[in-house]
Amino acid sequence: MTLSEIKGLLPQLDNVIFKLDNGYCVPDHFHITEVGIITKHFIDCGGSVRYEKVANFQLWDANDFEHRLKPIKLLNIIKLSEEKLAMEDLQIEVEFQAQTIGKYDLDFNGSNFILVSKQTACLATDSCGITKEKLKVNLEEVLTQNSCKPGGGCC
Repeated sequence: MTLSEIKGLLPQLDNVIFKLDNGYCVPDHFHITEVGIITKHFIDCGGSVRYEKVANFQLWDANDFEHRLKPIKLLNIIKLSEEKLAMEDLQIEVEFQAQTIGKYDLDFNGSNFILVSKQTACLATDSCGITKEKLKVNLEEVLTQNSCKPGGGCC
């Protein structure tokens, strides 16, 4: 999700609710402690120089249980960040503290913002020697497709 997309959604909402993709709800009394630009300039294992730039929201679960961030307040925070930081219409990455600081992509399911888990990956599979992943097979499916089952008398 980009900044322009969230700005288009916020005026239509009564509340700002964040959920992790596993169903866990970020507590209603969260704060957005930072909105910023994160840049990453790096080299991948294949030798290619890469550059990434995202808008970053940091969510914090404080102990002030009466706090509620309203959509118009978040919209104003985003607008101020765009103005003061010359922030472009970037993809949003969200940081949220679980066991450690997690980084998430942001999606919307029609009523809630969803923190989508990010995964690491090799960016240069063609040049670093990574072979294609082995086919994963569900053993239960294999057993039901096979006419010879334990206790079936065929073995």
